[in-house]
Order: sequence, then structure tokens, then C-alpha cells
Amino acid sequence: MEFIQSSELPAPAGHYSQAVAAGGLVFLSGILPSKDIAQDALFEAQCNSVFDQCEKVLRAAGCGFDDVVQCTAYLAGVEHWSAFNNIYARVFGEHKPARAVVPVPGLHYGFLVEVQLVARRP
Repeated sequence: MEFIQSSELPAPAGHYSQAVAAGGLVFLSGILPSKDIAQDALFEAQCNSVFDQCEKVLRAAGCGFDDVVQCTAYLAGVEHWSAFNNIYARVFGEHKPARAVVPVPGLHYGFLVEVQLVARRP
């Protein structure tokens, strides 16, 4: 196993890695918006922050969004589903990884979105 840490992001505050590579795959831990995004920021701003961080971790692993094979998104409320679909389509373009969107009652720090990815190493 290889533990991956993007030099562009702060180290995790807890006992986990930003990502772990094993068996030709890269597993990104759940990523919340960065701490410089206010918890009351608009949903789109929170999603943009999450996907920006995902991109940095993927890059540190030698991957990009075109290498993502699976995405799990946790949304604080089903009312954000449509907005998430639009942002997700913009981020991934024609690439369509497997995906699960899980509405939850709440997320850490009061954020509205958390994303976890699995990518293949090219």
C-alpha cells in the first residue's frame, strides 16, 4: 500500500490518509469543503471546494477525473440532488463513473457535501 498526501493541501487532522493506492486503484477518503469555506456558503461553492481538493489528491496520485471509476457523494438533504447532478456533470464531462448519492441528515462541521472517490492508476 502507498499512502498519498497532496502537498497542496493540509495533512488530515485525524488518523487517516487523504488517499491510499493499492492493487492499481486509488481510494480517496471522504473530502469535505476546505476549512476556508464557511459552513453557510452556498451549496455550489462547497461542491467546487470539494472537487478542487479531489483534483489535487488525484494529481498527487498520478490520476485525474478521467481515471475515476466510482464516486460516492453524501448530501445533507435530498434537496441538493439536482444541483449536485449539474456540478458533477460539469466536473466529469463525458466521463461517467459509477456513482452513489446518499442523502444524510447532516455532515461534520455543518457542511452540505462530502465526496469519496475510487480511481484507477493509468
